[in-house]
Amino acid sequence: MREFIETLREAALLKEIDGEVETTFEAAQMAYETDMPLLFKNLGGGRRGVMNLTANRETLALALGMNQKGMVPQLAGCRYDGSVIDDGTLGTSEPDLGSIPVMTHFPKDAGAYITAGIVFSSYGGVENASIHRMLVAGKDRLVARIVEGRHTYQLMKAAHAAGGKLPIGIAIGVHPAVTFASCTRVPSGKELAYASELLGGEIRVKTLSNGVRVPDAEYILEGYLTAESAPEGPFVDITGTYDPIRSQPVIEITGIAAKQDPIYHGILPAGAEHRLLMGAPYEPRIYQSVAGVTKVKDVLLTRGGAGYLHAVVQIEKQTEGDGKNAIMAAFAAHTSLKHVVIVDFDIAINDPEDVEFAIATRVRGDCDIMVISGVRGSSLDPSRIADGLNVKVGVDATMPLGREDEYIRAGWDA
Repeated sequence: MREFIETLREAALLKEIDGEVETTFEAAQMAYETDMPLLFKNLGGGRRGVMNLTANRETLALALGMNQKGMVPQLAGCRYDGSVIDDGTLGTSEPDLGSIPVMTHFPKDAGAYITAGIVFSSYGGVENASIHRMLVAGKDRLVARIVEGRHTYQLMKAAHAAGGKLPIGIAIGVHPAVTFASCTRVPSGKELAYASELLGGEIRVKTLSNGVRVPDAEYILEGYLTAESAPEGPFVDITGTYDPIRSQPVIEITGIAAKQDPIYHGILPAGAEHRLLMGAPYEPRIYQSVAGVTKVKDVLLTRGGAGYLHAVVQIEKQTEGDGKNAIMAAFAAHTSLKHVVIVDFDIAINDPEDVEFAIATRVRGDCDIMVISGVRGSSLDPSRIADGLNVKVGVDATMPLGREDEYIRAGWDA
């Protein structure tokens, strides 16, 4: 991560803040006001921190070593085949979470939350890596939101069923490519290999005393996901509304390792970085899925859709009906998607006004809108009903084949 911060500095994409910044609310408010990376040199009493590390597509593309415009197709072609090189063991010292400048973001939050901690876990020869929000509940205790059915949850349940605890390592302050890989639904156990591919083909990892492999990071927390539970929440999630209180698993921290003068990475809940990291990893999945039914050029999960619930897909129709097939393919690729708009190649998907123009001029409500009720949506959507079901809407905003001449837009370009 330090090397990437230096890259941001050299590209004049980093704002450095010398004055003291409080971990309670102040740092979060500063991150909310911009999508520029912020480096705090005096966070919560002489410590260092960073926020908005990849809060816009320019810095994300820089982190991944890709061209911003061609990023989605390039990511869609990844093979999850980078080399993961074992580089020895990593020792830890007595845990004290109070030594880390963990932030409290909003007034009704349950407390200070680790938001950029990647949970690396291993059980039965299977590895996983994913980000989970973690409430600080003592000097060596965290309460983590572990979403039911996801891979960490499955490994945890397997460990508990065998009468044990799930060994984990929490990495805070990693290269953004590692963060991106951990946010992506990849084949089982391929997160480190994917991170390696994004980093150029190689990543080195160290093994903790509990057997879990972790990459280079500013902080490493060693511990276990236990069968004990405790209240977790309220917490502001992707839509900017408070997620409710739930009973969630307790993490027991058994050791901490940190670099000299470490830099803590915090992700602002519902901020630009949170939304980009939630949505951007799904764009290649949607691209791959839609490519199976028609010619696709690009995919965008929009900021206005919380970076997660709304997509715009740009296609070149081959046959009539491709728009609706693309709608179904998009929903199949990203089950939390709520609304999707399919547009032609001449529509700029990153321009909300241009997308609205397509809806205004190319949609007939009686035949171009698909409404699918009684389907599973996102648990983060406050409009969901009690059993988690919701309604999905797809809009085919493409021109009818054979009538393209009627839709030519006036201009001076040849």
